[in-house]
Amino acid sequence: MTMQLHLQDVPARNGRLWVRHGFKVFQRQPLALAGLFGLYLFASFVAMLIPGIGSLLMVASLPLLSLGFMLATHLVLQQKTPTASVFIAPLKLTPERRRSQLMLCFGYAGALLVVSLLADWVDGGAMGAMLRQIGEQADAEAMAQAFADPRLFWGMVTRLGLVGLLSVPYWHAPALVHWGGQGVAQALFSSTLALWRNRAAFALNMLVWGALMLAITSAVSLVFGLLGVAGLAPIALMTTILILSTVFYASLYFSFVDCFMFGAPQDVLSEPPKPPPSSS
Repeated sequence: MTMQLHLQDVPARNGRLWVRHGFKVFQRQPLALAGLFGLYLFASFVAMLIPGIGSLLMVASLPLLSLGFMLATHLVLQQKTPTASVFIAPLKLTPERRRSQLMLCFGYAGALLVVSLLADWVDGGAMGAMLRQIGEQADAEAMAQAFADPRLFWGMVTRLGLVGLLSVPYWHAPALVHWGGQGVAQALFSSTLALWRNRAAFALNMLVWGALMLAITSAVSLVFGLLGVAGLAPIALMTTILILSTVFYASLYFSFVDCFMFGAPQDVLSEPPKPPPSSS
């Protein structure tokens, strides 16, 4: 089934509402949504163990991860519990859409490979040297020298900048293929156009997420430090980051329905209806 999608402009304040909606949805099904993200991380770890193609498979799955969470959010709003099937559901529609999704996945992996090679050329291998220093638990002086390499900064700027640009056409593309039946080129173009026309909302959305991440992680570190159990802070920080990442992916659905008027729920902030009390 193909939905009729219509690109629309949204006010900047909606970028903040997408974050709020993500937290509301997470509150309704925290275990199911967190379990889905944990399952993806486990599957990625297993894939990385496959020689040669493990890294490629892990990176190529990222577009399906975002679409899978959109489907999961859609189910939660319908008072249903999402399962791992949301990650393979996009590949079970029509052969044309399955082919388009796979093209998006491996196109994304190929583009990230080009970004990585370009960034390695810019930093002259400084990032790889730093990672080797960390893996070998080098002394403080060697680590300081690795971090002081100015090429490392420009390599990071290149990586982050190009990955950010790459995310623009891929932000909505999997969902446009799944729900809109668009081809690969049209989906990439439509996603780019949506983010450009609504750049104020997306910029505010990213600022809110950045501020939340910084504030919450800083608060966790401070609290554990004051309690004298700073050694436990990394575990708490990891848990916090996993939860925030899950909420972020759960919120992607709302940016899509807002930008393309695809059945945007009007009552997402209201509590789900409570079942009537059973008669004794």
